Amino acid sequence: MSESDWLEHTCQVEVPVSIERVWDLWADLSLMPRWMKWIRSVELLDEELSRWTLDTRGLTFSWISCTHTVVKHQHIGWNSVEGLPNRGALRFYDRKGSTIVKLSVSYMIPGIIGKILDGLFVGKVVESTIQADLERFKAYALEHSEPTAENASAS
Repeated sequence: MSESDWLEHTCQVEVPVSIERVWDLWADLSLMPRWMKWIRSVELLDEELSRWTLDTRGLTFSWISCTHTVVKHQHIGWNSVEGLPNRGALRFYDRKGSTIVKLSVSYMIPGIIGKILDGLFVGKVVESTIQADLERFKAYALEHSEPTAENASAS
């Protein structure tokens, strides 16, 4: 499996919530199905491993993911170790009262079929879904956070 077999998408959103709160919400993997449309469940197996189940249009995929990099309030990196091949990174940027969340996800669809499908529609669907997930996360974070002084004065 070469690097050229991997398809990557990156999206970001600015969340008007402190980086500490954004980090706390995102770091709790069990909450993911609340804002990630295709994620049906995330089961924590230990401190590094988790079992993910994705369900879309009647297709169900699962994988075990290893969180290999955690830099508090800055970066989370992972890769699958079993099941659906995927990897990615979350980056958090402090904007003093708001936080930019940048999500990069890579996945592999085997062979030339994956390249054709990605070029035609899968890539656009995946990217628009990731962006919508980030927007749902923003709404979730706002709903589950105390307003910061900057945000309260901006309203």
